[in-house]
Amino acid sequence: MTDRHTDHHTGQRTPRLVALLALACGVAVGNVYFPQAVAPLVASGLGVSSGAAAAVVTTTQFGYAAGVFLLVPLGDRLPPRRLLVTLLTVAGAALGAAAAAPALPPLLAASVLAGASTVIAPLAGPLAAGLVPAQRRGAVGGTLLSGALAGMLLSRTAGGALGDRLGWRAPYALAALLTLAVAVLLARALPASVPPSRQRYPRLLAEPVRLLCAEPALRRSSLYQATVFAGFSAVWTGVALLLTGPVYGFGADAVGLLALVNAVTMLVTPVAGRLVDRHGADAVNLVCFLTVLASAAVLLPGALGHTPGLLSLVAGTLLLDVGMQSGMVANQVRVYALAADARSRLNTAYMTCAYLGGSLGSWLGARACGWCGWPGVCALVALLTGLGLVRHLGALAGARTAGRDGSRGRGGSGGRAAGAPSSTAIRPKPARAPESDVTVQ
Repeated sequence: MTDRHTDHHTGQRTPRLVALLALACGVAVGNVYFPQAVAPLVASGLGVSSGAAAAVVTTTQFGYAAGVFLLVPLGDRLPPRRLLVTLLTVAGAALGAAAAAPALPPLLAASVLAGASTVIAPLAGPLAAGLVPAQRRGAVGGTLLSGALAGMLLSRTAGGALGDRLGWRAPYALAALLTLAVAVLLARALPASVPPSRQRYPRLLAEPVRLLCAEPALRRSSLYQATVFAGFSAVWTGVALLLTGPVYGFGADAVGLLALVNAVTMLVTPVAGRLVDRHGADAVNLVCFLTVLASAAVLLPGALGHTPGLLSLVAGTLLLDVGMQSGMVANQVRVYALAADARSRLNTAYMTCAYLGGSLGSWLGARACGWCGWPGVCALVALLTGLGLVRHLGALAGARTAGRDGSRGRGGSGGRAAGAPSSTAIRPKPARAPESDVTVQ
């Protein structure tokens, strides 16, 4: 069927579908992040050290990265409704198993499975991008990211508060119920659709690696998000240890309250999407790197404790969240522009790198906090962000030196040319009607 026919069937439902996908992203992403708030409670509840309990966070994020690499490519091969509903069902079952875990090893095993199967956001992004014209993808991407970030931030609040009152198992049980409820909603609301690829799974699995090697814009976007997300994860792992440690002596709900304050930053992502649509991904990336770098300095006085330290943590995490979120919008717009029929595979490469960076950042953040205290975490953020910023400045300098529109398109630099595909990785496709990239039965 043609895209015009698709648009006739889905156009009026597109806003509702995007809103539902944003909700699904929020619930799924929350499954990855609420363990950051309850890890101290896991330590006391299971009688293990805080460092050992922090492995719940790392294993969940590692599972998520593995799920992105192993499962997200199936978004180009399997019907979205069946794939999303199946994954959410498995995630709900894994979270239920985690809630019933009698010891740390089974909890870690369930956490890996929950993380691997809750990869809804990387699948929803390409799906939503195909529902709208190219000039609206930044705004729609910002909407989905707002949902994901709402889940990321509010899940910490709910997880910490619920865990303090009912124990660490209660947040896992609630997450399982919410995940299964969203699976039911998606099963009833998503249209039946034909996936764009007929490739076999082994080839789909190899394709993200090939695309990562062949596409400079994809490599650059992946590096940017890996460095910034590593710093982001280091801060939120370290801040849980800081707030519940001797400097502040708060309970786990304090981490959730800090995350609740940061929930206002989810309003930024639609604005960031419109700025990317207007000014290009590279301009937004530059501002984001500088914002995250500034957040490291603002966060540093958090080690002082008392009111000045809390104000520093609030302001610093606000800056960090805004920079990370806006950068993700810019990077994904650049990546999705490379090929309409390979968005899930492109997103697989991008998100795998991002979450490997996040897993490493969580691990390094816990170690930095143990070895050097909170200043060590802030220095780690500055170092990681600096690596990405140096690469970005080099790319901008190369684009200015080249001075050609082709260079700008290949590197994702400037205006709407940002993120244009290079010819080395993906074969040109025949011209398509502009309304949508989704084919619906």
